[in-house]
Amino acid sequence: MTDLILFWHRRDLRISDNIGLSKASEKSQKIIGCFCLDPNILKADDIAPARVSYLLGCLAELSKSYQKLGSQLLILQGEPETKILELAEALKANSIFWNLDTEPYAQKRDQRVAQQLRENNIKVETFWDQLLHYPGSILSQSKTVYTVYTPFWKNWIQQPKADIAKTPDTLQGLSNEQIELVKKIGAIKLPTLQELGFIWDKPLLLNPGEKAAEERLDFFVETSLSNYQEQRNFPAIDGTSQLSAALKFGAIAIRTVWQKTVIALENSRSDEERNSIKVWQQELAWREFYQHCLFFFPNLAQGPYRDIFKQFSWDNNEAYFQAWCNGKTGYPMVDAAMRQLNETGWMHNRSRMIVASFLTKDLIINWQWGEKYFMQMLYDGDLAANNGGWQWSASSGMDAKPLRIFNPMTQAQKFDPDGEYIRQWLPELRAFDTQSILTGKISRLERLAVGYPEPIVDHHHQQQTFKQRYQAMKA
Repeated sequence: MTDLILFWHRRDLRISDNIGLSKASEKSQKIIGCFCLDPNILKADDIAPARVSYLLGCLAELSKSYQKLGSQLLILQGEPETKILELAEALKANSIFWNLDTEPYAQKRDQRVAQQLRENNIKVETFWDQLLHYPGSILSQSKTVYTVYTPFWKNWIQQPKADIAKTPDTLQGLSNEQIELVKKIGAIKLPTLQELGFIWDKPLLLNPGEKAAEERLDFFVETSLSNYQEQRNFPAIDGTSQLSAALKFGAIAIRTVWQKTVIALENSRSDEERNSIKVWQQELAWREFYQHCLFFFPNLAQGPYRDIFKQFSWDNNEAYFQAWCNGKTGYPMVDAAMRQLNETGWMHNRSRMIVASFLTKDLIINWQWGEKYFMQMLYDGDLAANNGGWQWSASSGMDAKPLRIFNPMTQAQKFDPDGEYIRQWLPELRAFDTQSILTGKISRLERLAVGYPEPIVDHHHQQQTFKQRYQAMKA
């Protein structure tokens, strides 16, 4: 009789190039997939409806993929510590496989689930799948964890990368009797977004699922990768991969992505092309750096890496924060970015840096307010990347050059020179000349006429205030 293996999906919502699933298929063909809708995540105060919408779409496609292979994806809802054990015992599973995660909650949850399973004589096998190099494999010469990106990158890029994992051809599923059994212990039909208590009726930047992610990767490599360095900072241009959500949920494997960059490098014809490809590889390494940091410094999720920042004197003006959230600060580049976020569940990376700098350095509001708001809105919201980006912008994180302040007008002139991005998201400013909307030099009467607010703060004054408080904090 073939041993039954349960494969617990979490951030690996795909069949192909899935290390844990591939390892399971080497031991048995009878593999049943499962996913647990965890109330600890779904009821948290930083969950984004757009992100849940993307998750459900990925699960719907994953379920079809299992059916094509001859098996099933079971959907559970409840505490994983209870539900996973109940399912394993009901199906008399020989073992449970899953891929590991770097987030603090996930690690503690996995430890509790693994302990319960082992106490009930069910084998547990775990693997690293979401990173090219697992935490602890990239260390300094003194065997310490890197806290600065550049030396991490120099070491990381020299290490050999894993090959693509083999995809199972066929699987064996549950019998009709077993299907009825799992229904009795709580396996459910995949719920709708509304049934889970969320509302998101706008299109997502990237369609959910493995197929859409692979198509987007191919499109990016063919059309934009060779010009990535030149175009990546311009929000009006479709010059980035837009694979952040797919990588966050594992709708595409990082090894699959990496192999595309290797092939692109082999086929590149100029130094400019090769440089663009390497710049994107560096962005993939940034993703891994932040995940390694979160794994070794889980307190990053709760506060600043630099302890001195716990003493910083933030203004935390609630009215200013609401103006920032709603895209009504009176600074066109900032407001365009925030409206893009609110209307699409996504924001261009350059825009993320601009609005984060504005919140922390101009409005002098605690970066954690912005970090949480992003997680409440972003469909690609990832704890490690979001936290790392916000701490970088706030100067509270791991950074060799801690004090950066972006001028929103200068950023607009440099990265939206024709005002396309601003005009797209601030339709009330479309009729104004480009120079006016880039510099923000729009008269009070003109702003009043179109219903666009006055600047809520003076950038130059606030910049000096932040610097003074920063120096006082250090002193």
